[in-house]
Amino acid sequence: MPHLKLRDGAELFYKDWGNPNGAIVTFSHGWPLSSDNWENQMVFLADHGFRVIAHDRRGHGRSTQTWDGNNMETFVDDLEELFEHLGVKNAVMVGHSHGGGEVTRYLGKHSTKRFKKAVLVGAVPPLMLKTDLNAEGLDKSVFDSFRQAMHKDRAQFFLDVPSGPFFGFNRPGAQKSEGQIRSWWQQGMNTSFKSAYDSIKDFSETDFTEDLKKINIPVLVLHGDDDQVVPIQAAGLKSAKLLPQGKLKIYKGGSHAIHNINVDDVNKDLLEFIKA
Repeated sequence: MPHLKLRDGAELFYKDWGNPNGAIVTFSHGWPLSSDNWENQMVFLADHGFRVIAHDRRGHGRSTQTWDGNNMETFVDDLEELFEHLGVKNAVMVGHSHGGGEVTRYLGKHSTKRFKKAVLVGAVPPLMLKTDLNAEGLDKSVFDSFRQAMHKDRAQFFLDVPSGPFFGFNRPGAQKSEGQIRSWWQQGMNTSFKSAYDSIKDFSETDFTEDLKKINIPVLVLHGDDDQVVPIQAAGLKSAKLLPQGKLKIYKGGSHAIHNINVDDVNKDLLEFIKA
């Protein structure tokens, strides 16, 4: 399995699939998952001739479980090293949830020199936390409850999240997938406790407002209007307005995991946007 040794000695696992000479699409996963969460989109685009690249964020999946550096600044610097190593250029960057924050901060900090387009899926920007200037955000007590649940029984918490709000399986009439739940749990439990715990603060309190304003390439924002994890009012609707070239598509009744539940629709939207 390919790993890249980073500047501090940590090793970053990555997948590099599809046509080695094809146009590149990169994927950044959400909390507390891994690159496995993007497999439907990666296989689909690889089958259409693209080169698809996805990594396990440090502390997640098959990457090194570092004690420190579980923050957005470190994550995006890791990405820049990976993209340099793999020769990424003229590419499309895609991120879900916490990974959407990673995409946003990467483009804000390292510029759009390697990328021509980006896609945010159920992404956390501009800011998840409720503040005096962000009334639509979630109260800090919500994220404190995540931390408390992890300390009490992480394994059960990591069953409760996918069994309910993440995929929308707690909604009346929802068709629950035991496979999706088990996959989420497995990915989550493979992430280090420290990284998963630290990342709660990272995805909830990082303000991406200024990053969004800097992104000078077309960005497609995909968001479910029944996202119970990252409410569209605090995220997708605001991000689309802050982005200089933002385009919003709302998935009616869509959950936080539209790329896992509305697979065909998301794949179609990605392909059309990339090829446009």
